Amino acid sequence: MNEARLKGLLGLCVRAGQAVFGEESCLKELRKGQAVLMLMDGSISADAAEKAERVCGREDIPVRRLPEGLLQDATGRPGKTMAVHPGGFVQSILACLDEEGQD
Repeated sequence: MNEARLKGLLGLCVRAGQAVFGEESCLKELRKGQAVLMLMDGSISADAAEKAERVCGREDIPVRRLPEGLLQDATGRPGKTMAVHPGGFVQSILACLDEEGQD
């Protein structure tokens, strides 16, 4: 994962209005089909992570856990979860997260 590139993509996604923060808001967007990717901070509680993973599993939505603090550093938002709306950022974020051998 290229952390600098990922932070840039997350920041752009937020500025473009294609992201929602907060556990309940994210779950609501996921259930309505208005979000297609769930990102969770590494410091999220086990219960909250399990709940989000359960909803995403039912809706066939990818979930990725980020290193602790990266989500807040990249977006300036204190939340532990971020749901991403459909659009060009989803594939770029997933590709960045799935890159191997880069830090």
